[in-house]
Amino acid sequence: MDKVKVGIVGCGNISDIYFTNCKELDVLEVAACADLDLEKAHQAAAKHQVEHVYTVQEMLDSKDIELIINLTPPAAHVSLCLEALHAGKHVYVEKPIAIKVEDGKRILELAKEKGLLVGSAPDTFLGGGIQMCRKLIDDGWIGRPVAANAFMMGHGPEAWHPNPNFFYQEGGGPLFDMGPYYLTTLIYLLGPVKRVTASASISVSERTIKSKPLYGKKIQVHTPTHISGVLDFKEGTVATLITSFDVWGSQVPRMEIHGTEGTLSVPDPNTFGGPILLKRPGANTWEEIPILFQFTENSRGIGVGNMALAIRKNDEHRANGELALHVLEIMHGLLMASETNSHYFLESTCQKPTLVPQKDFLIK
Repeated sequence: MDKVKVGIVGCGNISDIYFTNCKELDVLEVAACADLDLEKAHQAAAKHQVEHVYTVQEMLDSKDIELIINLTPPAAHVSLCLEALHAGKHVYVEKPIAIKVEDGKRILELAKEKGLLVGSAPDTFLGGGIQMCRKLIDDGWIGRPVAANAFMMGHGPEAWHPNPNFFYQEGGGPLFDMGPYYLTTLIYLLGPVKRVTASASISVSERTIKSKPLYGKKIQVHTPTHISGVLDFKEGTVATLITSFDVWGSQVPRMEIHGTEGTLSVPDPNTFGGPILLKRPGANTWEEIPILFQFTENSRGIGVGNMALAIRKNDEHRANGELALHVLEIMHGLLMASETNSHYFLESTCQKPTLVPQKDFLIK
């Protein structure tokens, strides 16, 4: 099978793990990189032995590049995705797929028109931990799922991120930054969502950067930093989701799925491994479940690999645009429900991606 030649656009913080992991996948060849700051692109190319450094336009014009990995900031996601699709490239984009739902729809409509594929992070749900949870649910270990809870609670990225301003603008905040990990996992385990409601607030209107090189600089906050939501799934499960940048400490679990025959403690959706804990009726203690699937380390990029395999086999891929659009609309729906004191009914939907084979799903 011929490798899919990939170009990475955006050589910031997250790019290192993509360069590293994509080069390890048999189906991919990282052939080029680009960044508006060409010096960043040259540094990344030297570090990861990438042959070509291009401008963004040169990347789009290249006849060799088949798939663009879009690692630009969220505000630039839609423009680069559309440009890449117009140039005849498949696109895999960091989360969220877009800031506005209508822009996400434009991306998918153009891809369909051009006969191209769109993929989107997160791909953590393809890791061994979440895959094992899906198998346990599918095999009936907790009976029928009736409820779920998910908590992402911390105190924001200004303490460690070198340039955290965008986290507090439209398209940022804990919901748009971290929510996709939690929502994608919930959808993968429980199916699509039919309606949501929420309360959301901006608890502090100004943040102070505590990291270098911008230590002491003030950030004006323009998006909610604490969101408490309720999600009704089409298959009947009701879930509670809290995402917050206003919490100094917490001991709540990352995610739990409660069924008629037990409770499953799901590992952090922002990771690929475990632990996985199971509590069955009558048991006095939690049982740790071994993981039978591959990719339990930081494996960002496996979604790109699975998408490349779909390109070669003219097949479906799992971290797909329809899933990403559904996640995007859920996030907007939560904020809109808070603003309007109402429930928001989802227009989009998606299929639950299939369980991956326990071995070699990027090859066979």
